[in-house]
Amino acid sequence: MSNPEKRSIEKTGPFRRSERLLDSRDFRRVMRHGRRRASRELVVITTPKRKIPIKSNKLEESGSTGSRLGITVSRKVGGAVVRNRFKRRTREWFRRRRSELLQDVDLVVIARRPAALLSFDELDQRLCELLRLNGRHSESK
Repeated sequence: MSNPEKRSIEKTGPFRRSERLLDSRDFRRVMRHGRRRASRELVVITTPKRKIPIKSNKLEESGSTGSRLGITVSRKVGGAVVRNRFKRRTREWFRRRRSELLQDVDLVVIARRPAALLSFDELDQRLCELLRLNGRHSESK
């Protein structure tokens, strides 16, 4: 099976429950208080990870350490196959790039209709531009 034309697929690990935004309250918090950046294909909203009080009156981050991802893809983007492909690609992007995020954040990615046409490389480029990863853009505000 040594076909030189085949791409080698790197294992990026699982997408654990602790790395997902699952609760509608968390989605609402990110949507309400987060910083919004948009392109023609995507909207990305980020907010620092929420601190919650625990019994010892200290603050603890919700869940485990690390950033969390939520994905929203409406039926306007496409059928189930198209929506699921977008979500798989976005989760894979997150697994590969989460270590480049400067701090632990809750991140929501919202797909717009043109997102259905993005390849993985184009999705990677758009998300990196919106989140200003890899030094492609500098914070000027």
